Amino acid sequence: MIRFLIRLGIFLASAAIGLLIAKAVLDDMSITWTSFIWVVIIFAVLQAVLAPFFTRTANRNAPALLGGVGLITTFIALLITDLVTDGLTIDGAATWLWATLIVWIVTMLASLLLPIILVKMGVEEARERRN
Repeated sequence: MIRFLIRLGIFLASAAIGLLIAKAVLDDMSITWTSFIWVVIIFAVLQAVLAPFFTRTANRNAPALLGGVGLITTFIALLITDLVTDGLTIDGAATWLWATLIVWIVTMLASLLLPIILVKMGVEEARERRN
């Protein structure tokens, strides 16, 4: 259960970081602070549901698409989040493209780096407690 909660926290944090960086970089993308948490939760849940579905579908029907599944699911999760909430707004085709790329890259990097950072912090804290 603790591992699940840690993974969930890392997944939500990586989605939040990806969305915040895209928002900071792109002028035509906005996220209202009052609905930020809902935007992150909806986006992360959509990513978690869509990724396995598209991976299985691509694997069975179009294996060449497997490399692009992350980009496809990021775009679709952004699109649905934009449609179902008032908190996320993305205007213009170029902004949609850049938002998809930025959120995908940053979320991927954050998902890889956050566990390393957390483990390092935990090890350092354990060392301090022993001393």
